[in-house]
Amino acid sequence: MNAKLKRIGLSTFLIGSLSIFAATTVQAADIKVMSDSPLEPALTKVVDLYRQHTHNQVSLVFDPSPVVKKRIEDGETADVVIVQPDFAEDLTKSGKVSAGDRPIIAHVGVGLGNRKDGPAHDISTVEKFRNTLLGADLLVFNSVKSGQAFANVLERLGIAETLKPKIVRTAPNGIFEPVLKGKGDDMVAGTIPLIATTPGIKLLGPLPGDLQSTLTYTAVLMANTSQRDTAEGFIQFLASPEAKKTFAANGAK
Repeated sequence: MNAKLKRIGLSTFLIGSLSIFAATTVQAADIKVMSDSPLEPALTKVVDLYRQHTHNQVSLVFDPSPVVKKRIEDGETADVVIVQPDFAEDLTKSGKVSAGDRPIIAHVGVGLGNRKDGPAHDISTVEKFRNTLLGADLLVFNSVKSGQAFANVLERLGIAETLKPKIVRTAPNGIFEPVLKGKGDDMVAGTIPLIATTPGIKLLGPLPGDLQSTLTYTAVLMANTSQRDTAEGFIQFLASPEAKKTFAANGAK
């Protein structure tokens, strides 16, 4: 092959390579997802799986549903929002998210935990659970939906007034600090995935029997997304059998 042909061949190769690179760049997309905090351990794993399948990049922002709602109402933008259905409904009414299908992607239960160096209490029955709570030195839970569900449990068990001096209510992201700083038999009630994955905290178990309640999460499309096709594809992936299996393996069924 003479020099001229070699140069033509090299040019063709470089043009072809650049075309492939450009096509790959066009196909890949970046989206931003704002999600309720209790889903963080499971959703992070699901997004890793999504990236492997699509090579799209996902920026995850986690906050409690009320905070996500306020941030969006204050003007923050995203492509997909994952919150509890009543917050999704409010955002739809305000025009911040698109109306239409809202697939339920996961359910998260409520559990009880204590410090890793604390006693391994058995809370597998309602009576054992009740006795464990009565023996607590401190009982911490949040001031939003899962915390209110737990407060209702204490009322049902007839021990709300007895435990009142030991109860600390906090913001959703503040429930673990009082327990981690404590010295006694201190306990935290909250969503199971967060209890199970917080360093220094161990999960004693889910609330037993019909005392259990779950938080439901739905995924919705932001009305002003510039990545509509990618965002819709991401929501479809969240509802896929593979994603649901990964959710379930990480505490969000």
